[in-house]
Amino acid sequence: MERAQAQSTVFVDNDRTRVTEWRFAPGAATGWHRHEYDYVVVPLLDGDLTLVTDGGEEDTAKLTAGVPYYRDAGVEHDVINANDFEYAFIEIEMK
Repeated sequence: MERAQAQSTVFVDNDRTRVTEWRFAPGAATGWHRHEYDYVVVPLLDGDLTLVTDGGEEDTAKLTAGVPYYRDAGVEHDVINANDFEYAFIEIEMK
């Protein structure tokens, strides 16, 4: 299935940190990627994201506006907006 591409805007990118806003139309996806750095995600809205892992396993992440979560480097996945509205979050990578 061909999905719309999530849109990214990089606000900070220096030798220590990268801060990116990700915006997803309904059904849009980041595409398969691997996180090279530890990172924190700060949801801008309440909503659900579908996380597709290696092997095609799917999990639903229920996110709450303003409640951050942390992940270690090495995570590999595709992230898909499971809502019927635009969804957005801020990703902070620690280089």
